[in-house]
Amino acid sequence: MTFVYKQILAAVDGSDEAKWAFQKAIEIAKRNNAGLHLIHVTDLRTYTTMTKRVPDLDDRIYDQGKEFLDRYRKEAEAAGVLKVNTILASGSPKTVISRDYAKQVKADLIVCGAQGLNAVEHFLMGSVSEHIVRSSPCDVLVVRGQGEKAES
Repeated sequence: MTFVYKQILAAVDGSDEAKWAFQKAIEIAKRNNAGLHLIHVTDLRTYTTMTKRVPDLDDRIYDQGKEFLDRYRKEAEAAGVLKVNTILASGSPKTVISRDYAKQVKADLIVCGAQGLNAVEHFLMGSVSEHIVRSSPCDVLVVRGQGEKAES
């Protein structure tokens, strides 16, 4: 019996491991003819002191997130994924990804990097990927790194 994933939610944050997770999500989506939902979560709590000093910082952060997701969407489409959706969300990635959006898109697989960009949050509160694994309503693939390429 072969299991087919239909809706894949890939968390991207700009880290190397998220990029590798994105590449794996593309391959899984193509093999399964699945929808690929790319999510980027902006945790505005990390910018609270700056937002008071820098006008329109929230808008700039969202604009950068949109551009970031648009580049990933185009790359996925160019690689042959037929159904790509982007999600720009705000809040804590730990809860937004597994609690809110995995259910909203009816994900049967979440793909994420093992270590994202926010090392301070990881140190203080544990990793986002660890929380996703514990709280996800579906399968989770945690990508640790690019790994060694097999020699031909």
